[in-house]
Amino acid sequence: MSSQELADFLRRRREDLRPEDVPAEAMLPPGRRARRTPGLRREEVAVLAQVSVSYYERLERGRAPRPSPQVLSSLAKALQLNEAERDHLARVAGHVLPGDNTTPEQVPEHVRQLLGRLDDIPAYIVNDRQDVVAWNAAAAALVTDFSRLTPHDRNVTRISARFRGTLCTGAPGSESGFPQQIAAELRAASVRYPTDNVLAELINEFAAHDPDFASSWRNHAVRRMPSVRKNLHHPTQGELEIDRYTLTLPGSKLSLVMYTAEAGSPSAAVLKGL
Repeated sequence: MSSQELADFLRRRREDLRPEDVPAEAMLPPGRRARRTPGLRREEVAVLAQVSVSYYERLERGRAPRPSPQVLSSLAKALQLNEAERDHLARVAGHVLPGDNTTPEQVPEHVRQLLGRLDDIPAYIVNDRQDVVAWNAAAAALVTDFSRLTPHDRNVTRISARFRGTLCTGAPGSESGFPQQIAAELRAASVRYPTDNVLAELINEFAAHDPDFASSWRNHAVRRMPSVRKNLHHPTQGELEIDRYTLTLPGSKLSLVMYTAEAGSPSAAVLKGL
């Protein structure tokens, strides 16, 4: 159990909730003073979760014993957590054993065949660390020639940093969801593999150069975003408006990332020609 990680996560999620987000029948205790901080008060969350105020305060200070699964369920309901956040809560509370990320997962042959059949859809496979472990020709033409990168640099976060200002620069706000998405993926991986020093190095590296990622990391972003719209500047094709989709491959730690464009758009024509 990571007491401080649990405490920080609870505080961040509490601050995300407003009194008006709570159903009227929940009967929050009446406010005794003006709100000076965002979100719900600790005593309000304690009432919603049906735990004592002192116990919840100790949880947020990292001084309480490990909460039971029943208490976690009540906290998750009180804080209106989604499935990814509930899983994260269980892990930081020590109710899920950490995984072993020392052995790279092999890309199944049928997945490699799928990449080849996607043709005009740029696609690649990433692992928990966001390392690109397989790709098709369209992805190499759109993003970069992955084969020319070292395994260390063949990582989505490092590629994003490398091409910031050229290939991966969008119009203002067009890439706003990407750092948050990567933060959510790496946050989940860091909890699953707390002793993975390579992963920790990657997180620190990306947080140092990307303020949006750093902000999402501090906010314990774990809500994954299956799709993000991006404006990309391709060195030969110019401006492209594309959608980035991430699909988890069942029964593995791998995810499929695909780039598409609106049917009939100039960007779709470019992707088809790649």
